[in-house]
This record gives sequence, C-alpha cells and structure tokens, in this order.
Amino acid sequence: MADEESQSRVLVVDDERALAGVIASYLARAGYEVSQAYTGPDAVAAAETDDPDVVVLDLGLPGLDGIEVCRRIRTFSDCYILMLTARGDEVDKLIGLSVGADDYLTKPFSNRELVARVQAVLRRPRRVPAAASAEIDIEPLREFGELRIDPAGREVWVGTEPISLTRTEFDILNVISAQPKLALSRRQIIDQVWDEVWVGDEHVVDVHVANLRRKLGDDPTAPRYLATVRGVGYRMGKG
Repeated sequence: MADEESQSRVLVVDDERALAGVIASYLARAGYEVSQAYTGPDAVAAAETDDPDVVVLDLGLPGLDGIEVCRRIRTFSDCYILMLTARGDEVDKLIGLSVGADDYLTKPFSNRELVARVQAVLRRPRRVPAAASAEIDIEPLREFGELRIDPAGREVWVGTEPISLTRTEFDILNVISAQPKLALSRRQIIDQVWDEVWVGDEHVVDVHVANLRRKLGDDPTAPRYLATVRGVGYRMGKG
C-alpha cells in the first residue's frame, strides 16, 4: 500500500456493531486508519472531529438516518461518502446521492469489493496547493459562457459566483469539459471518474449530472452547459 493510502482515514458507520467491526478490520488490514460510529449523531460528531477521507455510511441508523447524516457532513466536509443500502431501496439511493453521497454499495456485498471502492476514490486527484501549482504546468481555465472551470484548483464559477461541488460532481464535470465536443457514455464517465473495474448501476451518473445542473442553474430542458445526447450520454454545450 502506498504511503498516502496508508495514512488515509476511513470512518465506518453502521448500527450493526459486528458488521462495522468486520468492515473496519478489512480496511485496517488494507492499511487505513479506521474509526467507527454506530448512531447518526455520533457519526456526524466523528466526521467533524476525525476529518476522515472516506465515510462508509449505512442508511439505517438510530438518532439520525444516513441521509440526514450525509446532509450534515456535507456542510463542513468534502470527504468521499460511500453509502451502504439495502437491496431495492432505490428511493433512498437517489436521495442519498442528491444530498452529497458519492457512491453506494447494495447489501449484501463482499468486503473485498468495499475495500476496492475505497481504494478507487482515494486514487482520485485532489486540489493542487497554491505553492505546488507554481511549480507545475497548469491547465488553463475552461470557459463555457458564464461557466468557468479551473481543473488544477478544482474550482468552478458561474459568472462571479463560486459553486460548491462535491469531489465526484467536480470530477464528472472535469471529465466532460476536458473534451467538450465529445459525447461521453455513462460507462466512459464511470471509467474515468470511478474506476474501470467499477460494477453497479451506471445511472448513478445521471443523478450526479442532475445535481450538477441544479447547482449550475442549468435547465435540463434547455441546457447551457451539460447537454444530454440521447442514446449516448453527455457532452458540454447547449442541447
């Protein structure tokens, strides 16, 4: 395990203590620093004090449910949030993604798959520090009308207003805007944002694109920035 991964912190949240312990042990063996919480309020408090890189979050929690926990964590942290959901809970999955979760796993799942998902998100690039950015070639700003994207600084503006995006939302926008004339399929976006070995419902991309449009003020019926290419996927530009 690389040094940067071995120092990464993961918070495991599940009211089933035995399951939380098993997940935590697998992640610890993979080289991560792991903490656990078993209720909604304790999860929010732990996320604030421990500043984890990833939160593995079960939706069925006492005190506060996982969706509310996710919503509250997003007010102070841009950590990756991986939801654990029961099979068939499509509404909960959609709501969870809409309030800031990055991905989900449906129970039952293998611990190996969960560790692979955590490893995949931690391989994604992070914001380039200002000092470091002066020492490397910086990609210029991308502009699409009033939308401006800074790939290196991982910042986005519409006009003069900065737009707060989750890491996954930015990564999707970054991938699509890098080749603005090219229509990308959901699978192509997943391969670049998640991982080529990612397995799951590819419509997870649609939920994140809907969140992006809402934050950018982009009307899906007459998009200015993110256009749907019917039968293919998405590209930059007007529909």
